[in-house]
Amino acid sequence: MSSALEAWKAQIEKPDEGFFAVFAAQVREPEGARDAVREAIKVLVPRIGWETYLPHVPHGLLGLAAVTRLRPLLKEASFHRVLATQLHAFAHEGRRLKAWEVSKGSGHWPNVEMALAKHLPTLAYGEMQGMEEPKDEDFRRIGAAIAHDMANMGHKAVMAHRMRELFTTLDHPKATGRRLLGISAWLAASEPEDRFWAKRAAARLGEGLVLPAEGSLLPDEALREVCDLGLVDLLNAFTARIKAGASQTGLLDTLVGAASEKLLDARRDLEGKTSWTLSYLASLASDHGSDALAWCQGAALVNLFPTDESEGRIQPAPVEASSEAKLVDSILDAEPALAMGHARAMDADAAFRALAEAASQNDPAFNHSHHVLAVVAAGDLAPRVGEATRKALLAAVAKSLANSQGSSDLGRRAIKAFGND
Repeated sequence: MSSALEAWKAQIEKPDEGFFAVFAAQVREPEGARDAVREAIKVLVPRIGWETYLPHVPHGLLGLAAVTRLRPLLKEASFHRVLATQLHAFAHEGRRLKAWEVSKGSGHWPNVEMALAKHLPTLAYGEMQGMEEPKDEDFRRIGAAIAHDMANMGHKAVMAHRMRELFTTLDHPKATGRRLLGISAWLAASEPEDRFWAKRAAARLGEGLVLPAEGSLLPDEALREVCDLGLVDLLNAFTARIKAGASQTGLLDTLVGAASEKLLDARRDLEGKTSWTLSYLASLASDHGSDALAWCQGAALVNLFPTDESEGRIQPAPVEASSEAKLVDSILDAEPALAMGHARAMDADAAFRALAEAASQNDPAFNHSHHVLAVVAAGDLAPRVGEATRKALLAAVAKSLANSQGSSDLGRRAIKAFGND
């Protein structure tokens, strides 16, 4: 282990004022950023007091998965800034007095499945530490086991999905992979469990219904049903559309459109929670696309948030000329209508680069990493939906970022440590 990585490990174990300078030195090493993230995961997963947050989940690790996905969209300095601040947030989450001392299991999948079914999170974690060579499929098996558990608005499924992505981004490291598998399995096995929506859907559809992958978009009335009906009426209408042959592409377009409308209507204090629906829909589309009950859960989650009258809803401001810089400036200046106008007028790829840059300039501890989570989820969803829904999604995310600006003090300190101020 290099001296830079040794110093970084010491910072992760006990952060102090030298955090960003030590991180900057580590990043200058070959594969420095990747190794910094790997080491942080190995050190912190056993030390964070995950159980003290239940039924919620601290977003340091989830946000870290999102940040690594933003790298292709960001300039090097911006990526280093947001990676540094996200690692800082991860390192400062509440810790237990002693690191987990969990007996290493055999990595035997029947033991894992038993732990998940009987809500034995410590056993689930320990079994994963005995996994000889973690694989992407292991994360998928965890996700499949809890696909119908919507505790804390579907965080269990999102965790399994994003931890698999992070494992892949980090080049499938064995020791780090065991930690990522472990915390995914630990959360999946933890109580509370919430299968209410899946049971209500199963009463209407039965178990095991497989949705066709491709098909026509649904009529506008389907979006209004998701936004406006009560839960019982929504499930009646949504399951009727599934029985009539709705496809994954049609359902996703409707749900993303409805989620975008809900995000436009979100109050400032609900921007982050409302944008979470995008994270769930991205995981749903990626991992559980053929599962009809999971789609009903997605509809119920979107429906959960309030819808305002369209007459009072914020509208995009007219813009004469748009650019990435103008979209970033309008977000950072907290001008949501102008940000919406620029986002709708721009090419989607350029808009996502601007959204990523704006998200990178907010300290994640301020907004619980909701900015980076929203941008990554929207980026996952955009290629899967129609042009009209994509424009609505871009505008909604731009509005949400502009309407929830926070501190960037840590980001400025990180940039200074890299000598880029």
